[in-house]
Amino acid sequence: MAAVQGGPVDAVEEKDIKTEPSNDGCGSNSTNDGRAASASPGSGAPAAGAKPAAAAPEDQQTLLAVLQFLKKNKLTESVDILRREAGLPEDSLDLKGADSSAAGSGGAAGGAAAGGAVAGGDLGAADASSLLSRVTASSSAVVQAPTKAAGEDQPDVNVVLSAYSQQGDPKLYPVYYNGLKRFIESVLDCHRAELSQVFYPLFVHMYLELVYNNYESEAKAFFEKFRGDQECYYEDDLRILSSLSKREHMRGNETLLDFRTSKFVLRISRDSYQLLKRHLQERQNNQIWNIIQEHLYIDIFDGMPRSKSQIDAMSGSLAGEAKREANKAKVYYGLLKEPEIELPLDDEDEEAENEEGKPKKKKPKKDSVGSKSKKQDPNAPQQTRIPLPELKDSDKLDKIMYMKEATKRIRLGPENLPSICFYSFLNAYQGLTAVDFTDDSSLIAGGFADSTVRVWSVTPKKLRKVKSAADLNLIDKESDDVLERIMDEKTASELKILYGHSGPVYGISFSPDRNYLLSSSEDGTVRLWSLQTFTCLVGYKGHNYPVWDTHFSPHGYYFVSGGHDRVARLWATDHYQPLRIFSGHLADVTCTRFHPNSNYVATGSSDRTIRLWDVLNGSCVRIFTGHKGPIHALAFSPNGKFLASGATDSRVLLWDIGHGLMIGELKGHTDSIYSLRFSRDGEILASGSMDNTVRLWNATKAFDDLETDDFTAATGHVHLQDNSQELLLGTYMSKSTPVINLHFTRRNLLLAAGSYNP
Repeated sequence: MAAVQGGPVDAVEEKDIKTEPSNDGCGSNSTNDGRAASASPGSGAPAAGAKPAAAAPEDQQTLLAVLQFLKKNKLTESVDILRREAGLPEDSLDLKGADSSAAGSGGAAGGAAAGGAVAGGDLGAADASSLLSRVTASSSAVVQAPTKAAGEDQPDVNVVLSAYSQQGDPKLYPVYYNGLKRFIESVLDCHRAELSQVFYPLFVHMYLELVYNNYESEAKAFFEKFRGDQECYYEDDLRILSSLSKREHMRGNETLLDFRTSKFVLRISRDSYQLLKRHLQERQNNQIWNIIQEHLYIDIFDGMPRSKSQIDAMSGSLAGEAKREANKAKVYYGLLKEPEIELPLDDEDEEAENEEGKPKKKKPKKDSVGSKSKKQDPNAPQQTRIPLPELKDSDKLDKIMYMKEATKRIRLGPENLPSICFYSFLNAYQGLTAVDFTDDSSLIAGGFADSTVRVWSVTPKKLRKVKSAADLNLIDKESDDVLERIMDEKTASELKILYGHSGPVYGISFSPDRNYLLSSSEDGTVRLWSLQTFTCLVGYKGHNYPVWDTHFSPHGYYFVSGGHDRVARLWATDHYQPLRIFSGHLADVTCTRFHPNSNYVATGSSDRTIRLWDVLNGSCVRIFTGHKGPIHALAFSPNGKFLASGATDSRVLLWDIGHGLMIGELKGHTDSIYSLRFSRDGEILASGSMDNTVRLWNATKAFDDLETDDFTAATGHVHLQDNSQELLLGTYMSKSTPVINLHFTRRNLLLAAGSYNP
């Protein structure tokens, strides 16, 4: 019916309308056994004596109601096309309008009419007119939607909940649910774990249906009786659900709207699915079958059923698991080719060459670092796939510095763990909410709940502003040290405070060239600050609600932000409007990260999923499920192949981006994980948590132990080893400081930061 709402309809949409009801009144299009397995929600089952070729009376009524609606709106051309498609005589509309004793008066089984408007008895013109009025009402609701109050951006509760029409006697719901429970408990062990996945979505939809139809006491009894059967990781959702005890509570409730508008995805083997289907059809358990058809998406695979541990590893998100198709797209996870930069000899090398007459051994090592990614990676995107900024001279100098530092980098491993330098924010009465380090580890910035951003220099070099315009005119612009002369020594200090936000600052990110700093806040804006003048250059407005995180691209220019409005936005520093809007999460986007090649963005959300987005076209190319709580930390491995994620469930999960699969689980933390970082060579993964610890994990072993044959399995399940203790290299306690940021310097020293809680 959606095609009709809102006025003129073209011929293609009309065909869709016509083919929709011809699903022989059955929610499933896979029942080939001749009898109607169930009626679609809200319609009576077709009469037993109805001819197979003829549309069911209700379908005909619906069709006529649509035709009348189109005729009323003078869409005669559309009426003719639809009538011809449906094979109705030309005078059918006139007959139907005048004659109340049309076909269907008593011919159909006396089930409830589609909206609960007409129950049983005469389903003639009264039914057609009720359908017509409903179509008209819904179309007018769609037309009037833009004129709603600004705060009401949620869908109308009546439209969203229209599927919760009455399905038989509510007192029988516990009986239906109990019957299914007994059946699943009686099947073979191998099928039981898979079929048990059905309990949670069924429980929620049955409860909501009871509440929507004003059966408060029955709903409460149902909830109390079966709440204990649900998995522990749905506890938070059930707490929210228990507060919905009246129909009015449903209006604008986010959790409910998520559940209602997105199908809950279950992955079940074909054998288990056939068992369930056969059971429901034999019992003629239409209520449960209808909910499964209407609100669940069952991703059926061929092969052995999955074990309880395999299912638990992947479940827990707000909308079930990801469909297998969601992770099939090609992802170019390789690194871009580095620009060729000649590495000049430093003074030490020149001296050594003069003395000895032959070069030092260090030199070839440097060349090898410089030419590390000269060869094009076969999995890398094309250099020009997305436009990246050209390297400036200052960037080239920075690259040279980076290469020199890289030659002095410590090679980490199980026998050679990094030193950790912890920056504790003492007396942070303003409430520290975010921290970031520059890539060269020279600056540290903190975002605070008092809406300020504070920047410190952690080297002896102090922070200075650029001189005023009048003073700049007096400078000799040709001199070699012009960049030094433009700085005003009078302004030198270790700390600069940036004022501008009107709410707590939740996310900050330095640009790779250290010239800019991004900050995102509860005030719904992202601000770009100059680190030359320590002033705000731009305020990016696009989010309607708090912005939880922001992150600069490794190549600069682009940045991403995510917030309470459930979307992530891609920006460029010189555009005040977003370039891409990544929409798909069912709850707040809590953290964002760019892939090392800048072609992809990862987002973590309170819906307990991680999504990977293609910057080129804005499409979602990976959905990872498995966390049991909101995700607050993401980190890509330096080679771009793997992703690590941390959440409030105290676990770190490892993902293979190319195959779209979970490949590891690191357990050990006892509180939410807010920070993850790979060492510069990818050997070690560091995790920081609210439990006041930093833990180091052997990333090389975690990735090398993988059996690549597992990935070729069509079912896409990998059996996770419980080897967290083997992979844990060390745990480092702070006195009483939660760890909210980690950073490896270019020489692989680990920096950590947090605010001391006395």
